[in-house]
Amino acid sequence: MHRERPFFRDLVRFMTSGPVVLMVLEGEGAIERNRQVMGATDPRKAAEGTIRRDFATDIEKNTVHGSDGPETAQAEIAYFFRTTELHPYVWKDK
Repeated sequence: MHRERPFFRDLVRFMTSGPVVLMVLEGEGAIERNRQVMGATDPRKAAEGTIRRDFATDIEKNTVHGSDGPETAQAEIAYFFRTTELHPYVWKDK
């Protein structure tokens, strides 16, 4: 999704610079709740106690990524996980 953006190369370099933890969250309002826990993309604008406020160094190295909607989530989940590795609900058509 960001391939054509000027920051893409730096983003990839950062994302591949160390180990990562991947997870799929499910439940009522999971995307919205996770985005609240992550905080604003710019850590200087993120609320106290959010992941980005507490751990990010700047807007490009903001520590955490979360999908912004169901369609994006499906594409991103499929990039890292096989359907057989996940609870069937994750793949259920809405």
